[in-house]
Amino acid sequence: MSIIENLEPKLLWKQFDEIRKIPRCSKNEGKIRKYILDFAKKHDFESKTDKVGNVVLIKPASPGMEDKPTVVLQGHMDMVCEKNNDVEHDFSKDPIQLRKEGDKLLAQGTTLGADDGIGVATALAIFEDKNLKLGPIEALFTVDEETGLTGAFALGKDMLTGKILLNLDSEDWGVLTVGCAGGGNSDINLPIKTKKIEGDFTGIKINVSGLRGGHSGVDIGEQRGNAIKLLNRILWKASTKYDIKIIDIAGGDKHNAIPREANAEIAIEKKNKDELEKMIKDEEKAILNEIKPIDPKFKVEISDVKIDNVLDKESQTKLLNLINGLPHGVEKMSYDIEGLVQTSVNLAKVETKDKAYHIQLSSRSSIMSELQYLRDKIRSTAELSGAKVEEDEPYPGWKPDMDSKILKLSKNIYKDMTSKDPKVEAIHAGLECGIIGEKFEGMDMISIGPTIKNPHSPEEEVHISTVDKFYDYVLDILKNAK
Repeated sequence: MSIIENLEPKLLWKQFDEIRKIPRCSKNEGKIRKYILDFAKKHDFESKTDKVGNVVLIKPASPGMEDKPTVVLQGHMDMVCEKNNDVEHDFSKDPIQLRKEGDKLLAQGTTLGADDGIGVATALAIFEDKNLKLGPIEALFTVDEETGLTGAFALGKDMLTGKILLNLDSEDWGVLTVGCAGGGNSDINLPIKTKKIEGDFTGIKINVSGLRGGHSGVDIGEQRGNAIKLLNRILWKASTKYDIKIIDIAGGDKHNAIPREANAEIAIEKKNKDELEKMIKDEEKAILNEIKPIDPKFKVEISDVKIDNVLDKESQTKLLNLINGLPHGVEKMSYDIEGLVQTSVNLAKVETKDKAYHIQLSSRSSIMSELQYLRDKIRSTAELSGAKVEEDEPYPGWKPDMDSKILKLSKNIYKDMTSKDPKVEAIHAGLECGIIGEKFEGMDMISIGPTIKNPHSPEEEVHISTVDKFYDYVLDILKNAK
């Protein structure tokens, strides 16, 4: 028996329970797509797909509701697949294991997939409920939202007819999102040379962990620690005091997740090993003192490791200086909206492959000219180290329309439900609305959702009591849309 079997609304949680069993990491949405298409066939709904695998289901109007406008319910099929290093979990086949803590639903050491599994489950539940009296609905499920919004970019213009869209991918109950940041990735390739080590050296491994990580847009304003930057800080300082030789540096995973863990293998002269380890622990204490209010579980662990080939001196200097100089975190706050991050960058990943270090950064901004300037700065810094930079096509932001009809309706319905005004905001994260709005001129959109905290990290949680309210809210908007 599932721990969510008896939660309300039953159809929504039934769908989520099925979805969490299906592998659906970004770019591997085949099984969840099949599930949705099989669902459509079972319940006799028309469906269509485009060349990249986006899916649309069509639910005709209930008798007597044919004059209602078509409303699009939109979510994405993929999820960010992150887990703690000490957790045995294969995202290609293992179901997400659930746990409850009071009103919170979480996973066992992995991401939960509520982003955007709850949105997908909401749309499917509305389609499945034969007792609802609603106008025509289109449900759009996109692929690969989490690694570049590529499904939305490639969405066929013949896929939708509706002109009202409810994006079901927001993460705060009581908040109506009406705008978002644009963004783009920078991929740095730094060639390296290695050599055999000479002298009386021993090897140690330095592991940075315990950081909260989180969403590189939503959580970047909290100034959570970046494991790659903190590890490099330790290495850079050590290199100025001792003759260390880097064997390898690795950290981070997804472009839109703040790195929680990173590690390095280095060689150190045996006579200086104890002094180096003391310096590392002293630096650990200094860093923890700086970030303890936001990352109290930060820790640095040291263990022995076999010595392998090491970077030559020039490669090591370039690598440490490059990571040290690359930006991470908030670049600028909005002048117009108090508390809104306007521009930021996430130093997301570092790994070695094919005799080069690959470093990925993800930049965001609600102002496209500022986004490009930030990417230019990254390029300049990288090229100073002799690295090459590749950039993907930036995706557009979504400019708020405060005169939106669906916004006005949604605000009124929320106040009727709760006797409170909802919060209306733009967010520092990428939503597919900006791209969809460009493709379908005149689309009237808002983004809504239940409360989901810490997406893109194993701390991801959905607040159960907000899901029922959210579901009723979506239904009321559908019933009253004009």
